[in-house]
Amino acid sequence: MSISPISLSSAFDRISAKVDALFEVLLASPDDTRARLYDAMRHAAIGGGKRLRPLLLVSTAELFGVDRDAAVRAGCAVEAIHVYSLIHDDLPAMDDDDLRRGKPTVHKAYDDATAVLAGDSLHALAFEILADEAVHADPFLRIELVRVLAEASGPSGMAGGQMMDLEAGKSAYDLNTVTRLQQLKTGALISAAIEMGAVLGRASDEIHLALRGYARDIGLAFQIADDLIDVEGDEEKAGKALRKDEGQGKETFVTLLGPARAREQARMLTEQAIGHLRGFGAEAELLRALARFIVERDR
Repeated sequence: MSISPISLSSAFDRISAKVDALFEVLLASPDDTRARLYDAMRHAAIGGGKRLRPLLLVSTAELFGVDRDAAVRAGCAVEAIHVYSLIHDDLPAMDDDDLRRGKPTVHKAYDDATAVLAGDSLHALAFEILADEAVHADPFLRIELVRVLAEASGPSGMAGGQMMDLEAGKSAYDLNTVTRLQQLKTGALISAAIEMGAVLGRASDEIHLALRGYARDIGLAFQIADDLIDVEGDEEKAGKALRKDEGQGKETFVTLLGPARAREQARMLTEQAIGHLRGFGAEAELLRALARFIVERDR
């Protein structure tokens, strides 16, 4: 059995619609002076984006028959963290970008202070979502979801990787350091999405181990693909500024390996990721298709 590109496109469309619908409810603008903050959060969170992380979480959870609506809620928590990180990443103090997901970044559409607060609020919203019984009736399981996402978001995960990235232009990074940076900055949140799907499904230790291997490999493949897009991609398709790493003197998988070797490494990681799913049957075909999509995408 195989998933056609149309089926994968439909899966992205369905998860995007579900995520947008939930954010519409969670971020309904109040009739007071907080409205500008909510509008900024909506600007960043609703519409646009691949919704890869929520789809990975839901697809993993569905391996174990988890209720789809509960999994989508958990996926929205991961997406809230992802969107907050993009808002802060785009600020003048960080990457200083004007465009994100094909529209003005939050600090450009609003202002720096509102962008900071919008990011802070989405960060808090993620854990508010996970604390709600609508995700799962078992409070101990909800605590585990919070732990996984918090660890992936903080200094041992995404924020730590972002700090390494900020320091990258000051000294030359070797391949091991760049790999570690990207495992934290990009890979940690991708891994968290898959881990949270497994937690919702109460997966066994053996299955957890296989899914962690899958997550680790697609996380690195995703970043290599991103580095290739940054060098070879089209800004209009990407919906953001490209070729910034080279201008800042940062080492990437492409600068260290060259485009051909980087592309081959991404393909190898994809096949390795798919190999981790050999214990599953057709029910994991969407996860296999997502692994292939990660290296074939153009944005």
